[in-house]
Amino acid sequence: MSADTVSVTGWGRTAPTAARLIRPRTYEEAAAAVRGCGVRGGIPRGLGRAYGDAAQNAGGTVLDMTGLDRIHAIDADGGTVLCDAGVSLHRLMEVLLPLGWFVPVTPGTRQVTVGGAIGADIHGKNHHVSGSFTRHVLSLELLTADGEIRTVGRDTPLFDATAGGMGLTGVILTATVQLQPVQTSLMSVDTERATDLDDLMARLTATDHLYRYSVAWIDLLARGAATGRAVLTRGDHAPLDSLPARARRAPLSFRPAQLPPAPACLPEGLLNRTTVGLFNELWYRKAPRARIGQLQKLSTFFHPLDGVPHWNRVYGRGGFVQYQFVVGYGQEDALRRIVRRIREHRCPSFLAVLKRFGDADPGWLSFSVPGWTLALDIPAGLPGLGAFLDALDEEVAAAGGRVYLAKDSRLRPELLTSMYPRLDEFRALRAQLDPRGVFVSDLSRRLTL
Repeated sequence: MSADTVSVTGWGRTAPTAARLIRPRTYEEAAAAVRGCGVRGGIPRGLGRAYGDAAQNAGGTVLDMTGLDRIHAIDADGGTVLCDAGVSLHRLMEVLLPLGWFVPVTPGTRQVTVGGAIGADIHGKNHHVSGSFTRHVLSLELLTADGEIRTVGRDTPLFDATAGGMGLTGVILTATVQLQPVQTSLMSVDTERATDLDDLMARLTATDHLYRYSVAWIDLLARGAATGRAVLTRGDHAPLDSLPARARRAPLSFRPAQLPPAPACLPEGLLNRTTVGLFNELWYRKAPRARIGQLQKLSTFFHPLDGVPHWNRVYGRGGFVQYQFVVGYGQEDALRRIVRRIREHRCPSFLAVLKRFGDADPGWLSFSVPGWTLALDIPAGLPGLGAFLDALDEEVAAAGGRVYLAKDSRLRPELLTSMYPRLDEFRALRAQLDPRGVFVSDLSRRLTL
């Protein structure tokens, strides 16, 4: 088991803090690391794709769980997998797709561990149909602060606190996950353009139930009648009989393309209002007005940015803030106001997506509730950004919405209780399970979780 003192950040590359990074290779080493965390405690970490400070621990310990990455058992008939929490979704796809199975939920990157997917209770383009990742977790093994390894089943308080609990209930060691059957590794994709935000919401409301996966890229710099114009992309796993003859020879092959990594040093201000505005204009106009049934690779449809390693470097050394919120159905006016405020502030975001959520997930701190969710990336150095996002937080909270903790790096703690009404239950269970405060992170200190 190796240990080094390193500077740790989230994927947004903001607010780095120093911590002792430990890399356990066995469950016994993980237990020893938890016992030896010290007064500043520890927090598990996967592949570092949380955007903010959820997997940082200033002056304490961070447990890099990627060394625990075994796939223990696959039920190819029933469609379940038992694996270590350090296994990535990418690895699961490599192993499971040839057997005709796919992960039940994937976010915009496959470079996420199973433990991270549970701790953040990730969602994807199919939430309106399939819910979040932990809906498909049948059970898990959790290393708690007392050194005990507990088998945690669904519909229990500890499971619901761990789902979306940001690693604060313990270290997830293994999980059993129910999978999604597929016939091919291709997607059948429909694409269309929406002229403005109202047009987009109307299209999603009317026809989203016809698709398993749905997402809209939205232009947050467009003005006037074009405010909120978007490119709507929806689809499902392509059936075998929809493939051309050549593709049927290896219908479940999985070979994601990869470009050279982004340079380590890029000039500050590369992504500004002018360059992003030009990109958005070109991206919107190159999209088809309507195209049906295009075959795309899984990696193209789900994870286009994974093709550029270290793409987060394009924001420069200052990094970026990812801001994601959800407001419920019936709060469309609040969504319109927020989109107008973002446009008026001229936030240069070329990665802005709008989706619809289905039923609420059971995790006490799970993000997804029925409604509209908007996520956008913003350069951290944008003038006045802190005060602007504080104002958006208040608008979201007033509409009964919430921000996503896995992407947050700056939310004020006083808004958390209204956004997450089961927060007190989470705190009470943590106090009972971990009275010495063994599991702690920069996020938990900032928000008094």
